Amino acid sequence: MPVNYVRGLTATVRTRRSNTHLGIGLAFVAGATNAGGFLAVQQYTSHMTGIVSSMAEAAIGGDWFVLSTGGVALAAFLIGAATTAILVNAARQHNLSSAYALPLLLEALLLLLFGTIGARLNEMHELFVPLTVVLLCFIMGLQNAVITKISHAEIRTTHVTGLVTDIGIEVGKLLLVNRPTHAVQPPVVVDRERLQLLLLLFSGFFSGGVVGAAGFRAIGFAATVPLALVVVALALIPVIDDLRRTA
Repeated sequence: MPVNYVRGLTATVRTRRSNTHLGIGLAFVAGATNAGGFLAVQQYTSHMTGIVSSMAEAAIGGDWFVLSTGGVALAAFLIGAATTAILVNAARQHNLSSAYALPLLLEALLLLLFGTIGARLNEMHELFVPLTVVLLCFIMGLQNAVITKISHAEIRTTHVTGLVTDIGIEVGKLLLVNRPTHAVQPPVVVDRERLQLLLLLFSGFFSGGVVGAAGFRAIGFAATVPLALVVVALALIPVIDDLRRTA
């Protein structure tokens, strides 16, 4: 893989092509992490809709344990997104090329941590489950905020509900027959480029989920190590560039 191509994936100067390619890669990692995390703790951690719904149900039923653990998971996702904002904006203030790469490098380190110590923590189930949920929610918040900032909120990598909604909107435009009318309204035209992007992101998340589930079933927690290495490969070049510049 050419160095300049990899550098461009997380460069501060963005192109639609680099946004698309990075988004697909991160969607794959998110899908794999989400699927592997579910097999580890029987809970999805990439979206907050289910967690908030379970918190509401727990509040009605008086299940304060579920309510509190859901609140911690929600807070972890929020703190992950806030951490990305801090890292990116601080790096921009120092004119660093690695502004978008730093949160991804942190994500990779946390995935490596989870992959290497997960098996040991699994022996302490009462501690392992909440720690895993918090860690994975933090990682998902971190990653989703990175691609959101990079693409100006055009791309999400952990929020499949939004992807499917947007795909449905574009498909509706595609199927609509524009008829001659005296109205001033312009014809409805599908954004084919956006529809292609949405389908690629969905496919990336789905294929990542398949790979993540298969990997976790085959080798357990170590399946997150290759995912971490993929993220390192995406983020490392701009970090090296900054280290060379400041050396």
